[in-house]
Amino acid sequence: MKLKLLTHQAVLRATKINIRQYVVPLLAGAALPLAFAPVDLFPFAIIMPAILFYFWLRASPRQAFVRGYLFGVGFFAVGISWVAVSFYRFGSMGMALSAAATLLFVLFLALFPALLGWVSRRYFSALSDGFYLVLLVPALWVFFEWVRGWIFTGFPWLNLGYSQTDSPLVGIAPVLGVYGTSWLVALSASLLLYALMNKNKQRVIALTALPAVWLVAGGLAQVAWSEAKGTPVTASLIQGNVPQNIKWRPEQRGPTIELYTRLSSDRWDRDIIIWPETALPAYLHQAQSFLENLVSRERKNGGAALLTGLPVMSGQDDGQYYNGVVRVDVDAAGEVSTQIYRKAHLVPFGEYIPFKSVLGGLLDILQVPMADFSRGSATQPLLEVGDNKIGMSICYEDAFGEEVIRALPAASFLVNVSNDAWFGDSFAPHQHLQMARMRAIETSRPMLRATNNGVSAVIDHHGALLATSPQFKIAVLDGEIQPQQGTTPYVRVGNWPVLLALLVVLVVCTLRVNKR
Repeated sequence: MKLKLLTHQAVLRATKINIRQYVVPLLAGAALPLAFAPVDLFPFAIIMPAILFYFWLRASPRQAFVRGYLFGVGFFAVGISWVAVSFYRFGSMGMALSAAATLLFVLFLALFPALLGWVSRRYFSALSDGFYLVLLVPALWVFFEWVRGWIFTGFPWLNLGYSQTDSPLVGIAPVLGVYGTSWLVALSASLLLYALMNKNKQRVIALTALPAVWLVAGGLAQVAWSEAKGTPVTASLIQGNVPQNIKWRPEQRGPTIELYTRLSSDRWDRDIIIWPETALPAYLHQAQSFLENLVSRERKNGGAALLTGLPVMSGQDDGQYYNGVVRVDVDAAGEVSTQIYRKAHLVPFGEYIPFKSVLGGLLDILQVPMADFSRGSATQPLLEVGDNKIGMSICYEDAFGEEVIRALPAASFLVNVSNDAWFGDSFAPHQHLQMARMRAIETSRPMLRATNNGVSAVIDHHGALLATSPQFKIAVLDGEIQPQQGTTPYVRVGNWPVLLALLVVLVVCTLRVNKR
């Protein structure tokens, strides 16, 4: 009887241990989004991955895959829950179908940490704990973030590095970009775990290396990567807060135009006025005369150039149209000039349908207005305001640092126009603003960010928020930025140093495994 009781207790203990090995990674993943905006508990970006790394040690490849997958499910289910908002509120998909579509997306994204765990244990299980934790896992984490950033046009949302915009680790961003920052975050998690697992010499080494990483990154944050160019630029960012569900109705066009005109009426003494993404629900050829007359008429009140988002029809009769930004200005002689930027990186299923011949029917199901844009060229002339050239991006484009730097070093400041109304009162607008701040840090350029319903922002070249607008309110955000000149290491070489470092680490680890 006593033997049966002891056996039963042993089974219970083993069951509890097994459950913990899967529940804890799930909960750790679910807590990781709290490291990002708007909660900004950036130490969570170190603690939560460290928990996952612990459960990968001694795991079989299958166990590592499952634990990584559960971590990813928790991470993305919480972190990108806002996807369901756009499906439900604006995609006419219904609650059940919206939840199902979001779940499928989460289950796909969770494959990245799952594959990371599987690869690390399948091919590198012979590595010592030190090599595995400190060298291999941080490198593989960054590798899979990079893959996620380009596969199927890319989804670089919630890269670990973005969580550090207000921590010393962000000092590495002007040198190695957001992926370099992610590497230092993952390395910090590994060093913390290694210190907790070991004693004596190994613990001393880890506890010495961990603050050294932070001190080096913090020191780089003190470097002046750029210098002031010319005089400060004054700007007004117009936030119309036009509800997304009525924005494209024909009867709303007049009130929308009147709203933006009225909000801008006493701001023409500024250097630049910016209206957000697709602020005008009309094609450029329909609104061009109005815009040129407006800027010409208001020239007597100052010299502001106007930037506005609106769809741009192709000059040819081929039915193509673009998500664009037009710059309208009047020179000292009274001549009107316009420039156009066409969005180059489109959002799948939001701005175009991939594999249209097969999936074209989704346009009718999703009922997303203006959802069949054409892609603009990756290399376009930079918009100009006065003596300054602008690094222009529309909405989602500022999530791709390697694309933003195409405008550098010629651009002296960045402009992003967005419409985050698709995502309601969720994490998305705050996460998006955090990514915009990272672009300012990487390039050492200030950014003007105009949105339809918030968060509009004036960001300096260190990524600091100089001014922000309230969400879900009609607002005019006035601010001033100092254009910059100069080039950061990241602008010069992009992601290549990180990719080469990843290759070196994988080669070293492979050789180490073969030797053992």
